[in-house]
Amino acid sequence: MKTLKKYTTTLPVIALSLLILGGAAAFAQKKFMMLRTGRPVVKVTLSGMVERDDTKVPVEKAALVSAGEILDWTITSVNEGNAPASEYNAVGKIPAGTQFVKGSATADGSAAVTFSIDNGKSFSSTPMVDERQADGSIKKVPAPVSMYHQIRYSWSAPLNEGEKLNASYKVRLN
Repeated sequence: MKTLKKYTTTLPVIALSLLILGGAAAFAQKKFMMLRTGRPVVKVTLSGMVERDDTKVPVEKAALVSAGEILDWTITSVNEGNAPASEYNAVGKIPAGTQFVKGSATADGSAAVTFSIDNGKSFSSTPMVDERQADGSIKKVPAPVSMYHQIRYSWSAPLNEGEKLNASYKVRLN
């Protein structure tokens, strides 16, 4: 049995820093520049549900999960800044002791979904591994989902100010 928690974090995509200078003219000029340049600030929330007895129970209420149960993770991203977040990506971890449920990745919009088998160093829609053949040669074959460590959602369209995107995936507890 494992205990799960809900995680919430605010991720500034680009830090907004202002120097305070005296005088009304300096303040007005900075305010104009801030409005003109803007900064995205993306708030990211991870929430989870446990599929249990044909229902879904929030992880914070389920507390303990058993081997074989499925966890449905949702990554919610909201741009609370005043500029679009271009080339936005959301990455979810596939926790140790769990296995990605093939075909369970979904996302708002037209997100490209890729996976990592090397802890985020590289991502691919179909990660490949070397497999030794009967004749001793090595052949590249698709990695089993049990090797997936992370899932990445990439949107080509910007996440505009005030917009929200959801991405979800399922894992089965080993």
